[in-house]
Amino acid sequence: MEDVIGVICTKIKEVRLDKNLTLADVADAAGVTKGFLSKVENVRTVPSLPVLLEIIKALNVDMANFFEDIQASAERPLYVLIRKEDYKSVRKDDATGFGYFSIFQKMMPTSTFHANMLYLEPDAKRDLVTTDGLEFIYLVSGKIDYQLRNEEFTMEEGDSLFFDGRIPHLKKNPYGQTAKILVLYFLEAV
Repeated sequence: MEDVIGVICTKIKEVRLDKNLTLADVADAAGVTKGFLSKVENVRTVPSLPVLLEIIKALNVDMANFFEDIQASAERPLYVLIRKEDYKSVRKDDATGFGYFSIFQKMMPTSTFHANMLYLEPDAKRDLVTTDGLEFIYLVSGKIDYQLRNEEFTMEEGDSLFFDGRIPHLKKNPYGQTAKILVLYFLEAV
């Protein structure tokens, strides 16, 4: 079960790619930066409602059609069970060797919580990223190097890290086996 904001952000990216629009095309039309739009599409930030509507408008789609298959359930069960086979693959940023799977998302009045499982391949490649919120990572298996701005340290199985995601950061795997990482995001509405 995904929360509505995650579904909306994912759909923005799907529609943009289906229409062969670049990040710059949509960002310019919506009056936001390309980096901000990338964060929205990758569910690394939650836009305000006016900004969200401008982004959807910039996709040149009918607003009613965009939202017709997105539903929020009025009744919530007392628990949420998500089977491993129901995890959804999430493509984040321009990265190679970063296999994200969405486990759970929950939208709250002023923030959103996301839980992802990341399979970090050896020698995975990407640039430093930022996230509008707090991050917690737990290294389930393997060994990685973690860069926070200019500081770098090694993490081993069982280690965890909590930090402000606005600090440029990067997970690296120069080791010979895939690392499995639980990544929790606590995103603030902007």
